[in-house]
Amino acid sequence: MLLPKGGVSWKAARASLPPTRAIWVLLTRTRFLLLLAVTGTIILLWRGISSSAPQMKSFYCWGPNKPPSEMSQNEQAAWNAHHHTPVIFNHHAPLIVNESTIDHVDLNPIKSTTKAVQNEERVLILTPLKDAAPYLSKYFELLAELTYPHNLIDLGFLVGDSTDDTLAVLSAELNRLQKRPDKFRSAMIVEKDFGFKLSQSVEERHSFEAQGPRRKAMGKARNYLLTTALKPEHSWVYWRDVDIVDSPEKILEDFIAHDRDILVPNIWFHRYENGKDIEGRFDYNSWVESDKGRALTKKLDKDVVLAEGYKQYDTGRTYMARMGDWRNNKDEEIELDGIGGVNILVKADVHRSGINFPCYAFENQAETEGFAKMAKRAGYGVYGLPNYVVWHIDTEEKGGNV
Repeated sequence: MLLPKGGVSWKAARASLPPTRAIWVLLTRTRFLLLLAVTGTIILLWRGISSSAPQMKSFYCWGPNKPPSEMSQNEQAAWNAHHHTPVIFNHHAPLIVNESTIDHVDLNPIKSTTKAVQNEERVLILTPLKDAAPYLSKYFELLAELTYPHNLIDLGFLVGDSTDDTLAVLSAELNRLQKRPDKFRSAMIVEKDFGFKLSQSVEERHSFEAQGPRRKAMGKARNYLLTTALKPEHSWVYWRDVDIVDSPEKILEDFIAHDRDILVPNIWFHRYENGKDIEGRFDYNSWVESDKGRALTKKLDKDVVLAEGYKQYDTGRTYMARMGDWRNNKDEEIELDGIGGVNILVKADVHRSGINFPCYAFENQAETEGFAKMAKRAGYGVYGLPNYVVWHIDTEEKGGNV
């Protein structure tokens, strides 16, 4: 465009501009304002989308970030291996039960393993008592020395048909024991009289005629104690007589390491005569069955209870008490058909399966020997340690267990 010869003056330029009023009218028109608003909105949206594009990459989606046609074989393999879209079929919402009278017990986690201490497996120690006051002090002295963690041990006692001060002495000893820093997890005392009266004299207590009724009564006492004290959290049951005078402090750990359903030690006693220590063999209820014994039981009435060591019935059985030596390998095992009750470690699930102490003649045996017979019938293993010795009081006992 050609400029005038005289140049451009301010007045000339001003004169060529539209009037101010006309500009104001244009700016205030609705059409112009609408166009301006739309344009501004488009600009703002474009700036927002452009600035958030990098952040969009951080969101997770149920698919790859590129179409399959652009993915390499390695990328496709990695995607298929690690990113599966979850699919829920027949989904059910959880059932919530708030009724306080309904309890839930899950026995699946309760195991009996060789790693009992590491797994914090609970042990229940059970002791039936009758006229046992003289033996309780020594009993608790040995119990306190057990190295298995006391916070994992529960104690259970049954006092029945006692004529002495067993209940009072037991209560006092337990009260004293549970005030120690290493007290046991819990203790339970059960009272139950069975009306079984038998003199504690050696002659009557160990007479052949007394064995059947005595063993049946002992079996009943054990069952009452077991069914009352056994709780869902127990993994092991350790039966321990009151009249033990010496036993290893690590006996629980030693026995658990064998991983047997039922395990018993050998039971001996000390007798001091003329300055000599005579090592006597005590428990003849732990034995291996013989052909002679099997033939004998076939002839007997089903209600007869056999008792070992009496001339009335010669069973020809092999007794663990006559085997072994505490100086030899303590871990040596033998399989047994009958067991005594002085010291027994049982996996709790054996008892839960219904294997208890028959208070009747079961295959012509009762109590602990009947328990062993019943366990073997059910397919459980019964074993003894002939060289692992627990020391009992002298055989001339005048009380103790039921």
